Amino acid sequence: MERTLQNNHAVTPDETAAEADVAHLMAGKQITLDELAVEAAAMSLRLRQLARAAETPATPVELEPIIESLRHQGRQLGEIEEQLAALARIVEGDVPLAKTFMGSKDPWGAAARGSDREDYGGPAVVPTGRQLLHLAHAVKLSPDTETTTYPEAMGGMRVIWESKAAQARRRRERDTAVAAEVLTLKCETCEVSSGHCVTRNGRISERPHTKRQREAEATVDARLGFLGDNPVAVPGVD
Repeated sequence: MERTLQNNHAVTPDETAAEADVAHLMAGKQITLDELAVEAAAMSLRLRQLARAAETPATPVELEPIIESLRHQGRQLGEIEEQLAALARIVEGDVPLAKTFMGSKDPWGAAARGSDREDYGGPAVVPTGRQLLHLAHAVKLSPDTETTTYPEAMGGMRVIWESKAAQARRRRERDTAVAAEVLTLKCETCEVSSGHCVTRNGRISERPHTKRQREAEATVDARLGFLGDNPVAVPGVD
């Protein structure tokens, strides 16, 4: 399965070329949290404007449920925008953060490297947005808390980050490619040259024999550069 590039982002079977066309949203190669916040705010306003305009359509149709849905989604985007804006200030170092998590006192960022935390998904070397907001809130609750900033806590680390959402999308892409590939291979178990495997009684099965499946996975993984749950290289990142 080939990937085509649209404005330096890969187009996958789970999205259209228009969805992957995102370079216009950012000044650099990756979008900043500040850019995300501003774009989310613009979309929130746009949805609320659509709701207002839909109150008096050119054709007499009652759109009240749609109008309320647009307003609701606009408010939801507004809440997301506020979180993104707060995170943008955090990653710039404008907001003091607790050096450790409340309760557990576990470190995060560079200080978490080599730690043995087993709860909450393991060491928080790369914190989630929710964790960063929690660390900022902890300082407000306890002003005497020892603090740091995001740039300080992440100092010395060079991380090329890809969200779990992107990893899941790439996994679906890989699985789709494997499902197509397996149908092109000859099965040594049931001896079909292509198409679905068959049982000993000649019945068609949508589940391929293990050896054929394994061969398809190896072929696709080599072609896509897939390694476990992650791609070997993140498209668009040097």
